[in-house]
Amino acid sequence: MKTCSLYGFLSALAGALLLLALYFLGFHSDPAKLSAAKWIGGVGGIAIAVVFTALGVKARRAEVPEAEGFGYGRALGAGMQVALVWSLLSAVFNYAYLAFINPGFAEVTLQDAMDKLQAKGVSGAQLEQTEKFTRFMMGPAMQGVSTVIGCFFLGFIISLIVAAFLKRAAHAGPPPI
Repeated sequence: MKTCSLYGFLSALAGALLLLALYFLGFHSDPAKLSAAKWIGGVGGIAIAVVFTALGVKARRAEVPEAEGFGYGRALGAGMQVALVWSLLSAVFNYAYLAFINPGFAEVTLQDAMDKLQAKGVSGAQLEQTEKFTRFMMGPAMQGVSTVIGCFFLGFIISLIVAAFLKRAAHAGPPPI
């Protein structure tokens, strides 16, 4: 569990550093730059998750004696342990980011959503309803919950794939003479 927790922590840390880099580069302060920030954050986040899940499963596999084997189930379990730690720590960081580091991010996101809807010709009650929903969803608590769910689900998908490549059959040893 220690090994998987370490890689889950490193994955969450790398994701937090990516988010902070986007913040300090000004991608989270302007609705016009938000689409690029979403793309960079999404692709970067997936890459980080894949790399650290693979490294975590590989490190866990190295701890298991070759005679025991490291089947698909064990590899998937190791990947899910990485995903669990990653998702929980990412949620804590996202809460802190939205509540303390960049509390204006919800307004930037809301402005971006409203601009896109107005460009499509949406107005009136529908626009107002969307604003209420977006404000609710962009709160730190809701973002924390959705981060846990989203990261854990993504971690599950990544773990399914990584486990297929990093499983190892047990070695029976040399044949008897």
